Amino acid sequence: MNYWLIKSEPFKYSWDQFEKDKQTFWDGVRNYGARNNLRSMKKGDLAFWYHSNEGMEIVGIAKVVKESYQDPTTPDPAWLVVDFKPFKKLKNPVKLADVKAHAKLQDMDLVRLGRLSVQTVKPAEWKIVMEMAGEKVS
Repeated sequence: MNYWLIKSEPFKYSWDQFEKDKQTFWDGVRNYGARNNLRSMKKGDLAFWYHSNEGMEIVGIAKVVKESYQDPTTPDPAWLVVDFKPFKKLKNPVKLADVKAHAKLQDMDLVRLGRLSVQTVKPAEWKIVMEMAGEKVS
């Protein structure tokens, strides 16, 4: 399994709305790096849900339920979407400031590539963030 981080501005599409919808496709990605990350996602992978601009914190975990396919919001075949379902709301949101302050997270994409909307998360980083959120790590 691979781990990811996806960013959403809560005023556009929040974790709470995602939970109400029960499933969504991740559309509107127009950056090649982010698109390549979507392409690499596999069914069953997990992604941190990050509220950008407002809150600036990791609030939940989404699960990939359908691998990449043509973005239905554009006729351009270069752009893809992935389907996600809510997996778990975090007990304690993890703020960006706390991620940046953690010595072992300095190389995390969230710190290094702040503007990228779909990011990789290394297994060791996933474990640390889960611990920061007060979640059990298996």
